[in-house]
Amino acid sequence: MPGLALLALLLLQTIVRVFSISNGDSLNHQVITERAILNVTVQVCRAVALAEGKDFTFPPQPFTSTTVAAACEAPKSATSFRKAINHIQKENKRIDTRRLFSPPYHFDDERFAEGKKLIKDGLEAIKAANKRQDIFSARETLGGILHTLQDFYSHSNWVEMGNKLPNSNLIRAGKSIGKIAGKCSHGNSFDKTRKTEPRGGINKDSFTSNHGHLHNEAARLAVAATSELLEDIRGAAGDRQFLQMMGINKESSKALCFVVDTTGSMGDDIAAVRAVTSSIIDRKVGTDDEPSSYILVPFSDPGFGPLMKTTDPKVFKNHIDSLAPSGGGDAAKLSLSGLQLALIGAPPNSEIFLFTDAPAKDAYLRNTVIALIERTKSVVNFMITNVLGFRRRRQADKYQQQQSRRMARSDTQLYRDLAQASGGQAIEVTKDQLLEATSIIQESSSSSLVTLLQVSRSPGKAENFPFTVDESVRNLTIYITGRSVNFTLIDPSGVPQSSTNTSGSSIITSQSVGNFQTLRLQTKAGVWEMRMVSTNPYSLKVVGESPIDFLFDFLKESQGPLGGFNLVDNRATAGGNGSLMVTLTGSDSATVTEVTLVESSGSGQVNGSVEAQGGGEFFVRFDRIPSAEFVILVKGQNNNSASIASSGIFQRQSTISLNASTLTVTAEDSDIILEPGTPRSVHFSVMTSGAGGTFTIQAANDQGFNLTFPSSVSLDTGGSANGTVNLTAPLNTPSGTGVTLTIEATAPGAADTNYAVLRLTVLPTVIDFTQPECQLLSLQSNCSDNCSQSMWELFVQVTDGAEGTGVNRISLREGNGILNTSMAAGSKNITLVSYTGSCCSPDVQLVVVDEVGNVGTCRFSVRTNVTLAQTTISPPDPTTTDVPSLSTRLVQSVLLCLGITVLGFRLSS
Repeated sequence: MPGLALLALLLLQTIVRVFSISNGDSLNHQVITERAILNVTVQVCRAVALAEGKDFTFPPQPFTSTTVAAACEAPKSATSFRKAINHIQKENKRIDTRRLFSPPYHFDDERFAEGKKLIKDGLEAIKAANKRQDIFSARETLGGILHTLQDFYSHSNWVEMGNKLPNSNLIRAGKSIGKIAGKCSHGNSFDKTRKTEPRGGINKDSFTSNHGHLHNEAARLAVAATSELLEDIRGAAGDRQFLQMMGINKESSKALCFVVDTTGSMGDDIAAVRAVTSSIIDRKVGTDDEPSSYILVPFSDPGFGPLMKTTDPKVFKNHIDSLAPSGGGDAAKLSLSGLQLALIGAPPNSEIFLFTDAPAKDAYLRNTVIALIERTKSVVNFMITNVLGFRRRRQADKYQQQQSRRMARSDTQLYRDLAQASGGQAIEVTKDQLLEATSIIQESSSSSLVTLLQVSRSPGKAENFPFTVDESVRNLTIYITGRSVNFTLIDPSGVPQSSTNTSGSSIITSQSVGNFQTLRLQTKAGVWEMRMVSTNPYSLKVVGESPIDFLFDFLKESQGPLGGFNLVDNRATAGGNGSLMVTLTGSDSATVTEVTLVESSGSGQVNGSVEAQGGGEFFVRFDRIPSAEFVILVKGQNNNSASIASSGIFQRQSTISLNASTLTVTAEDSDIILEPGTPRSVHFSVMTSGAGGTFTIQAANDQGFNLTFPSSVSLDTGGSANGTVNLTAPLNTPSGTGVTLTIEATAPGAADTNYAVLRLTVLPTVIDFTQPECQLLSLQSNCSDNCSQSMWELFVQVTDGAEGTGVNRISLREGNGILNTSMAAGSKNITLVSYTGSCCSPDVQLVVVDEVGNVGTCRFSVRTNVTLAQTTISPPDPTTTDVPSLSTRLVQSVLLCLGITVLGFRLSS
């Protein structure tokens, strides 16, 4: 018994180590996921390059997000690629924090059928989301099902059975995963069967697990299985959409997003939007800073939307040209409803510009909008015209005029607060100044823009703000918003320039319009200082272009049996200690030396202790999380720096401002699928570490679906309460529609608030599980020794079967000839394909996708004038192998269980 107790303790320590920030030599889910993503992305980029007739050079091993982005000819995508990987890894890890004791999510307790269903449903949702270009939902779902898929190779005896290839039927709907040997213990301290014969277990989560000697083999199969699943998603989405899901774009990863008031008074403003749009498109199309997509959301009163999204700049121009201002008068508008729709529909980390000349009629959405800003880390700039009284309402007497002015200040303050929360600007100009003011859009849409410093003071006060500029920074710019703001700028050599004289050597240009001023600076490495001497309210932002930036996620200590840390989905806990994971992007040699939480509107700050984790990750501990709004300031050392002046020191700041809370809101997300016409209940809980009382509940979704929820819950001091939101999607909702559900809890007196955000996918029940098939009709060639002078031609018939949903898309993965498709006469489910190409390109691979995302691949070759036509290659179907007798399986089971050594990439029991 003492020996078993010691073993249990060692196993517990092993799992805690896997949960911890440093994972040792074992391969955990995060490592497996990243390796597969990097490998598949390289192959996709290679295929795209070859299809364009270009050479492709593989990056050096080991691959990193930076080197892969460079090999894909998209170096500016290194940060967005890293963000995509982090997002998928985070959702993978979240399965352990939310589903630790749910066997199907980990292929535990022989719950194989349920585990496979989770993967099947997730794949359907990912393919539907990609079809609608909802990459955020696709990534979120992908991370979760990868955890389940990877656990199969650690928790089943697939490896012990001698299999050397992944079980492809795990990702194939309608296929059996085959016969797996009989019951074996899992083998950690929470396994109730570990002390019964046969003792031990087969989990392979780490080298010190029961079957740790098979850890590397199981991890290798998990990487291969992850790659196989990614290839299936790639086939359904197409190469370019797959790269977009991974954040790889040869153009900018940022979308250009306009939210525009279309009421009658906005005619001049809309004309300015048209002019700015044309200017941006003309300047950026074909460059590295071409927007990845274009988004437009109109709003007025009483309506808003729909969201219009396209990757075609000409189509976007047509959308803008179609805006027709009408109605509305001087009344408030649904500006926040339009902004909410944009925040949900735009890619994460987007920059959004809202144009209006009226206050918000839906100010009650303030907290919901801030929650979405915090979650998506998007920047919102407000372009406000006719700000004086917001259309200067005429009042009957002096008292009413004073009341109107106070209301106008309150209305504009809402926009200022939202701009500050997102790291954007609230620019107040007259209508004839708007075109000049919107020139900011052309500068801030750069994909490599980073924030060095941002502060806001209301009321203003004299204060000095130093900031460090490193040699990687280009196009250094200062933005100032506020009326009659005075300052003195001191460059690294000590030379001052004042707001009354901006013609010195440090300031290249200075431009003022309305309450907005822009200073473009000579980029000099070293410490600068901005001395604000104004008592008027102001905001100050220092930006530049640089590849070096950072990502962050808050962590909290797990209260579960395995210890370690969980990711914080919403706001961190105010007042208590906390932790942060910082990931550097854009440099494989830079390190973080300081991380500070700085209050946005004051001088308070909390310094953290930094621990390097390797791979550009740094774990930071804080003894206190500020109760006031704050930003994250990161300083570090660029070890590739050759500058003596800066010594390689850099600083970066989070763009958005963050809030902590004494509330915790969690929502059940066991099923991401929302079936049209079927009510869905989402259970949530609210917990407070502060005073009790009646807490207001508000739930909303971006699709306008019917929902019901309790208006309030009662909590005791330090207590918790539960509630349910019921949501129904209409029967005619298009498949793949993403739904963002926000559940918000507000403390008595609106003193505190927190939220939970769930993303669901509307998906009707899928009954088509059959892959499309190819049938060769003819192959002709005149290939000779001089391939450049000879051609070959291929004719193929493609069908999705009699009961299939039909062929959606046919594309080339290999071959650079000419592909043509047409529907067969008299048939809705047969497509005729012709291919003509040079004999110098003797191989062709067709990728055929049906309407629900089933993927078939067909290969043909003219190398020896022999055709190889086949659907996706897979390992032998385990359902067709000989099934051993019951007695044989029992003996095998006992022998396997007595092996007592396993693999450790799982983060759960």
